[in-house]
Amino acid sequence: MFTGIIETLGEVTAIKNDHTNIHFTISSAISDELKIDQSVAHNGVCLTVVALNDGTHTVTAIDETLNKTNLDALKVGSKVNLERCMQMNARLDGHIVQGHVDQTAVCVKREELDGSWEYRFKYDASAGNVTVEKGSACVNGISLTVVNSAADEFSVFIIPYTFEHTNLQEVNVGDTVNLEFDIIGKYVARLMNK
Repeated sequence: MFTGIIETLGEVTAIKNDHTNIHFTISSAISDELKIDQSVAHNGVCLTVVALNDGTHTVTAIDETLNKTNLDALKVGSKVNLERCMQMNARLDGHIVQGHVDQTAVCVKREELDGSWEYRFKYDASAGNVTVEKGSACVNGISLTVVNSAADEFSVFIIPYTFEHTNLQEVNVGDTVNLEFDIIGKYVARLMNK
């Protein structure tokens, strides 16, 4: 379980293909604090730490994960949003995030405003996922408040701190992001369709 509050940015330092799996080695400020078998969200994808080495950690993404997320687009040098799992005695500053990406979306708008940024993301609505205005959505692992919601797209506004401390600064129109929709909204939507 995660909160969608990004702890730090990591940088991909190595990528190794292994059959249909990909091993990503990440350098970050928290890598030395991690343990093997620990769950860490990478761009909102819950991955298990499989190796540690001198300020880096390695995780493995299987074919299923690669097909449903934007991780297959990572390159050496790519910035990755990182968050360790939440502690049960801590405040829930974002919202409940499972680290299970529902689908990807494409950035269709990025506009710098006077002190903030507006992003608009378009996704395939046929999967049945929905957003609501003032509700939460997780974009590349970041807990964000939905501003404008439509059947297949939504907007968010980003404050300077979030822009500077996440990989949203590298997301441009046409780029693919990972989406995890609000778990409560998903349960309600499923019950309504029964």
